[in-house]
Amino acid sequence: MLRDAGQPLSLEDVELAELADDEVLVRVAGVGVCHTDISAAEGMVPLPLPAVLGHEGAGVVVEVGSAVTTLTAGDHVVLSYAYCGECDTCRSKTPAYCDLFAPLNYFGERLDGTVTIRAGDEDIHGNWFGQSTFAGLAITCARNAVKVPTDLPLELLGPLGCGLQTGAGAVLNVLRSAAGESLAVFGLGAVGLSAIMVGKATGCDPLIAIDVNESRLQTARDLGATHTFNPATTKDLVWDVMNIVATGVDCSLDAVGSNAVIRQALEILRSPGHCATVGFQGLQHDITIDQGHLLLGRRLSGVIEGDADPQTFIPELINMYRAGKFPFDRLVTTFGFEQINDAIDASKRGEAIKPVIVFD
Repeated sequence: MLRDAGQPLSLEDVELAELADDEVLVRVAGVGVCHTDISAAEGMVPLPLPAVLGHEGAGVVVEVGSAVTTLTAGDHVVLSYAYCGECDTCRSKTPAYCDLFAPLNYFGERLDGTVTIRAGDEDIHGNWFGQSTFAGLAITCARNAVKVPTDLPLELLGPLGCGLQTGAGAVLNVLRSAAGESLAVFGLGAVGLSAIMVGKATGCDPLIAIDVNESRLQTARDLGATHTFNPATTKDLVWDVMNIVATGVDCSLDAVGSNAVIRQALEILRSPGHCATVGFQGLQHDITIDQGHLLLGRRLSGVIEGDADPQTFIPELINMYRAGKFPFDRLVTTFGFEQINDAIDASKRGEAIKPVIVFD
C-alpha cells in the first residue's frame, strides 16, 4: 500500500467490498511493475492516498457479479486499463481514449464514489487503472479482464495489459510500420523492447535501438535490432543514424519522454515520417521542437496504451508469443510479493527490464 508519496510500499491486510453487478473478483497470480506505478508512488501522478497500485495483473477469476456473462469462476484473465465502453470514443475509435479514462483509472474509486478496498474504518483508494493488483485479490470490471488460454504461464502475462501492449501497439496500431521500413526506438525498457520485438516480427529494416544502458543494447541486438547506439558514447547520434538511412528513418518511437530525446526522434525522420511518443516525465512537462520538422511532413503523435483495444490486441500478442515472434518472457525478472520494494528499486536502477511480482 502507498501511504505517502516517495515512501516504500507497505504490506497490510485489507478487506474487499462486495462485487458490483458488472465486476469480478480475481486471485492475482502475477503483476508487472510499470513505470507509471513508480511515477505515481513518487508523486508525479495525482493520486488520492492511501492507495493500492498495480495495473499489470493476471490471475484467476474467483467470483463474478450478477450481470457478468463473459466470464466465469476459474477463467484465466489478463487485466488491462478501465474504460466505459459506451462513449463515442470507445465505440468508434479506441477505448484507450475513453471520455471517462481519468476518473476510471486515476481517481481511486468507482464512478459512484465508493471504494473497493477498506482497512478497518479507513477507505483505501483502489481502482488504480481499474484493478489495483499489488494485492493477492483484486476487484475489476469484467470489461477490463481479457480471457486467456490456461496453458500459458499466467503469472507472467500481466505486463501484456499495459507496458507490452503500449510498445507493441505504438508500432502496429499507430506507426503501422511495414516490412522493409526503417524504425528507430529510443529507450529500451519493456515498452521500447516490445517495439523492437514487433519491429523484428514485422520485418522493419533497419531496426535501430538507442539507449544509454549497454546491457539493454545487447538485449535489443538479441531480439533483432540491426543497429544500436549509446548516446552517451556517440558524438552525433542524428548524424550516425543518417549514415545508415541517408534520407532519414520512416518511423521512430520515443519511450523516454525527455525534450532532447523527442527532438532527436523527430530530427532523424525522413519526410514524411512519423514519431510516436509514449515516454512520461510528468503531466506538466514542456518540450520544444522546431516547427520546420512538422512543416516538412513529419508527424508527432502522443500514444496511450498503444491505441489498443485489450480484448482484441492481447490475444494478438499471445498468438505472436506462441509463434516465437514476441518473446516477452525474456524481459521478465520475478520477485516474491514480500520483495515488491526490491522489484521497484531494481526497475529504477535499470537492473530489471520488467519486474513481475508473483504470488504463491
